[in-house]
Amino acid sequence: MSLFEHKLSELHELLHKKEVSVTDLVDESYKRINSVDDKVKAFLTLDEENARAKAKQLDSKRGTEDEKGLLFGMPIGIKDNIVTKGLRTTCSSKILENFNPIYDATVINKLTSAETITIGKLNMDEFAMGSSTENSGFQKTRNPWNLETVPGGSSGGSAAAVAAGEVPFSLGSDTGGSIRQPAAFTGTVGLKPTYGRVSRFGLVAFASSLDQIGPITRNVEDNAYLLQAIAGLDPNDSTSANVDVPNFASALTGDIKGLKIAVPKEYLGEGVGEEARQSVLNALKVLEGLGATWEEVSLPHSKYGVATYYLLASSEASANLARFDGVRYGYRTPDAENLIELYKKTRAEGFGEEVKRRIMLGTFALSSGYYDAYYKKAQQVRTLIKKDFEDVFEKYDVILGPTTPTPAFKIGEKVDDPLTMYANDILTIPVNLAGVPGISIPCGFASNGLPLGLQIIGKHFDESTVYRVAHAYEQATDYHTKRPQL
Repeated sequence: MSLFEHKLSELHELLHKKEVSVTDLVDESYKRINSVDDKVKAFLTLDEENARAKAKQLDSKRGTEDEKGLLFGMPIGIKDNIVTKGLRTTCSSKILENFNPIYDATVINKLTSAETITIGKLNMDEFAMGSSTENSGFQKTRNPWNLETVPGGSSGGSAAAVAAGEVPFSLGSDTGGSIRQPAAFTGTVGLKPTYGRVSRFGLVAFASSLDQIGPITRNVEDNAYLLQAIAGLDPNDSTSANVDVPNFASALTGDIKGLKIAVPKEYLGEGVGEEARQSVLNALKVLEGLGATWEEVSLPHSKYGVATYYLLASSEASANLARFDGVRYGYRTPDAENLIELYKKTRAEGFGEEVKRRIMLGTFALSSGYYDAYYKKAQQVRTLIKKDFEDVFEKYDVILGPTTPTPAFKIGEKVDDPLTMYANDILTIPVNLAGVPGISIPCGFASNGLPLGLQIIGKHFDESTVYRVAHAYEQATDYHTKRPQL
């Protein structure tokens, strides 16, 4: 049995009793990577030398007063758009192929003080733009459940590495579903926290009003512990919220008696596959059996979510990615005659097709004469979408639905059809537009054996209730214990 089959609290106990060492955990991670990552292709960069050195150092503290909290000595994978001092951070883009950051992101500082061990950096869609990890500038990550299918995106590497047992957990980022959709496709647990709950300092920006870092794990309890470690106010991030961080693990009581669940009819309607729909209805029966009640509601503006999101996210991306110009850092074209040519050629050679597409769309939406018609209109619709959620949350504790309309699709199946690919995020996008927290947990399997995800959405800064419902459901089912046979 792999050590990573144990929950975090069990691993911590084994470490504390000196039944396993931190070196054993790091060995387990690299051994598994060596045996399966040539197939899965989750990792872009490994940090083996530093990881082994740190493991040795932590082993000398094991069982002493210096041994810190539950994350002590735990191996973790980091999505490649979160900067790590001295460890290559590429955003899976040729334009940052050799970029070595000179500082750590706030979440990395927090993990360092919790004494985790970074195993390496994980593949993603370039600059987090995509739903399948096929837009990486370096390699296509594959779904461990079926290597012919995608692991989702943009945090596909983060989810695939956890599903494949290469690391017990990882960090991803979620702009329009990029943690929850890969979690659903790979049978893992992925949380997008409330916007502002986790610092974005050191997360390479895609769409600053939507991006949020969050944990991908094998079970709900581990997810709560990891969020605990990375959440909190950060003076380096003006959008980080000054709200107390509760003890998330203490919410995992299993008791959901009297809890009120809202099920939007839009989340079970047109475009949602029958298997995804059925898995949600089955999940509702389980939750009813635990004492919760549910009713159908409407989120009438959610149908505009995809259009609103792609206008706003692309507009913000067009502003954020202007900094990659070949002047200060990253790739620079070798054959430019003048400054304008340097900009043009660097960006033409350095960015992939999807990134160029979104920069063009965003620049158009922000341009004079179109700003009011597109960008401003999208902001107004975003307000209506947020209001829909607020109205429902006045009467209900959580909102529930499928995470994705279908299980994972085949590699290459949708990559040439951007509109179909964009529609894949139809159920996750409204959560980012409203800034509320959402989690995806395994809730069954499709007829082809691929995992399906259940999405639980909560009120602003109420991750505790989201975790409580997710954990109660997880304890009553065994989907989270199933593993892909690689």
